[in-house]
Amino acid sequence: MKISATEFKAKCLKLIDEVAQTHEPLVVTKRGKPVAKVVPIEPEADQEPSYFGCMAGTIEIVGDIIEPIEQEWAAMTGEEDEFYQDLGVAEDKPESSK
Repeated sequence: MKISATEFKAKCLKLIDEVAQTHEPLVVTKRGKPVAKVVPIEPEADQEPSYFGCMAGTIEIVGDIIEPIEQEWAAMTGEEDEFYQDLGVAEDKPESSK
């Protein structure tokens, strides 16, 4: 994409953001002749990729995620107690009122 120096000066920050997003170089011209080229920075080879936000837009929430479900959990009913016996993390269960 080519743009005049005057227009680049007026829209500099917006154009830099656009180059970063599209990864397309931008040629700045003065009186119709190219004088500068704005190119996106490529990630360095030794730099680890950023995983922050890599799953954005891939999750769909279906139903109500705030209200508790009606089903009792196995951890609450004691069905899974045998899995925790050897770990020493067993908790005292509150006695239900009758």
